[in-house]
Amino acid sequence: MKGSPIRIAQIMGKWLGGGVEAVVMNYYRHIDRDKIQFDFICDQDSTCIPYEEIEKMGGKVILIPPYQKAIKYQKQLKKTLMEENYKIVHSHISTMSIFPLFASKRAKVPIRIVHGHSTTNKKEWKKNILKQILRPFVKVFATDYICCSELAGRWLFGNKTYNQGKVYLLNNAIDIEKFSYNEEIRNRMRKELNIKKDTLVIGHVGRFVKQKNHQFLIRIFNEIHKQNKNSVLLLIGQGPLQEEIKTQAKLLDIEESVKFLGQRNDANALYQAMDMFILPSLYEGLPVVGVEGQASGLLCLLSTDMTQETKILKSTIFISLNKNEKEWADIAIKQFSKFERKEKNYELERSRFNIKKESENLIKIYDNIMKERL
Repeated sequence: MKGSPIRIAQIMGKWLGGGVEAVVMNYYRHIDRDKIQFDFICDQDSTCIPYEEIEKMGGKVILIPPYQKAIKYQKQLKKTLMEENYKIVHSHISTMSIFPLFASKRAKVPIRIVHGHSTTNKKEWKKNILKQILRPFVKVFATDYICCSELAGRWLFGNKTYNQGKVYLLNNAIDIEKFSYNEEIRNRMRKELNIKKDTLVIGHVGRFVKQKNHQFLIRIFNEIHKQNKNSVLLLIGQGPLQEEIKTQAKLLDIEESVKFLGQRNDANALYQAMDMFILPSLYEGLPVVGVEGQASGLLCLLSTDMTQETKILKSTIFISLNKNEKEWADIAIKQFSKFERKEKNYELERSRFNIKKESENLIKIYDNIMKERL
């Protein structure tokens, strides 16, 4: 890997400011860019792409038609890959990776990586029919496999492939120092949000889609609010179900205590304003927001429908979605009554979620693959 850096085409699909995009950007910021450079191939209807930051770091953003426009997508992607002469394509769009990797094979790209970031849940079976149909074929055009957790790896690539050691594990790592608990930032953010110092603040970061289970989250908060009127719910993100969730908050007569903050680029500061982080997702590969919440020293309540690999701190609790909102609320209040928030840098820096260590691991993965394939 001497001379110019190896340019890798990162297939992002629709860039909507979600967790996968955050993970890839975390790596891009910390990877040795003298060795590796990223170019981001995104759908034309993407939002929230950080063009300026990417270009400043030496990368490019290339927009193509979405894969739903199959013929245009294949034609433009193949043309792009051939013109740029990429040797590596790294796709982050789960089972839909079959589409860009097919174009990559036609363009004679020698290394075609598929990266498993997620799983699925039977409650979303209608939405995920295509996911389930394509899952057995995701390896057809791929040469190499990466996953964010054992759960995601086994789900996407199968137990046999995972057990044979054919899947690289790359953790959803973060910049620990960026999220470290800071009392000064906490006070400033609460002042900006017009929240009193003694108010109990529940937080959530995620797109307003069924997977994130906002309807249930609102009901949990409603039960917490019944027991503690001096409480607020912060919802960070955007998405198609946002208006529906706003209506639900109004119907429960808690709209004054629920703050919809939209898409933000200062989530690290907003975590400081919170006391508790609740993520009752229907499924996750390994949620980077769960890692961020723990890095911020928050009491974190996560659903058991995500991998236990997310747990870093002893204080983090997994709760079954079979329990109702009242049971979740009771557990939250009980646990918070004996919780003491502290700065957790020591535990996090030693964990597998430290981006400084994991960015070196990504370089090693690329190195290993290139030695084998090129």
